[in-house]
Amino acid sequence: MSVRDRVVRMGGRAERLVAVVGFEAAELLDIACVTTGLAMANGLGDVDVPYRVRVVGPGGGAIRCGTGLTLGSDESLERTRGPLDTLVVSGGLGVDRFAADARLVGHVRRLARESRRVASVCTGAGVLAAAGLLDGRRATTHWQFAPRLAARHPGVSVDPAPLWIRDGNVYTSAGVTSALDLTLAFVEEDHGSDLARRVARHLVVYMQRPGNQTQMSLFTAAPPPRDDTVRALVAHIAARPHDDLSTPVLAARAGMTPRHLTRLFTEHLGQSPGRYVRAVRTEAAAQLLVTTALPLSSVAVRCGFGTSESLRKAFADHYGVSPSRYRENMRSTGGR
Repeated sequence: MSVRDRVVRMGGRAERLVAVVGFEAAELLDIACVTTGLAMANGLGDVDVPYRVRVVGPGGGAIRCGTGLTLGSDESLERTRGPLDTLVVSGGLGVDRFAADARLVGHVRRLARESRRVASVCTGAGVLAAAGLLDGRRATTHWQFAPRLAARHPGVSVDPAPLWIRDGNVYTSAGVTSALDLTLAFVEEDHGSDLARRVARHLVVYMQRPGNQTQMSLFTAAPPPRDDTVRALVAHIAARPHDDLSTPVLAARAGMTPRHLTRLFTEHLGQSPGRYVRAVRTEAAAQLLVTTALPLSSVAVRCGFGTSESLRKAFADHYGVSPSRYRENMRSTGGR
């Protein structure tokens, strides 16, 4: 069914119908990021098909969010009917109770069949998974809850790193404010990058963090490794990314075999020395791109990549964009 088939006429003009699902103890930001972003798009752009957003919930009553604030709903989930342009399921503290209610999950499944685009925010991915909408798909959620989602739904390929993922017409996003990144992607997809950029500027957010930019930096994601040897090597790698940081060289520095070093890194950092070094170098390069005017070739050398091509490949894998595009995006919004 085309986009035009999923709009309604209100006052003589067509509108995109968007239903945002809330529930008891939903996260208010999960909902507000979507509703505010789309309302801002309507207000800033002369769009041919504006959004008409409705917050829906079980029974159609007030939604008491996890923060204690109460949000009014526009319609009951049970009475909501398609066709819809977009269906978005929020996350929050009450998501497990919602996902365990077969009747409510059935209504989400029904509306998904009647929607052009289906999405979840944060732990709302658990509702989509319970409805069978993520089976055989790649999906993300808040990094803290990703292991639980993977354990409960082995048919879903859970990737905890990206800010958001699109697999077919199903979109999943990471924790809380990543809903803004997802909403900007919707606006760009529907109305073009110019309007999406204007919305980002008015919301004072970055335009545009690519979907597979990692949710967290290596330098803030976890406490220092407990193992003294690994902790010392991590500090050395961060301080001297331009050095020869091959696994044999690092192993010799630590006085052990490369095989034993790999075991230690896997145990304490969850990845091999080579993968860790590459990620550190990529993040170091990202900082230089935003804070200096150095050409790509100089950034590549300073961060241990050697060539601009190696730097480009690392950025494509880590951030999903080229180094030049990353620099342009971050500088257009004041950096990170």
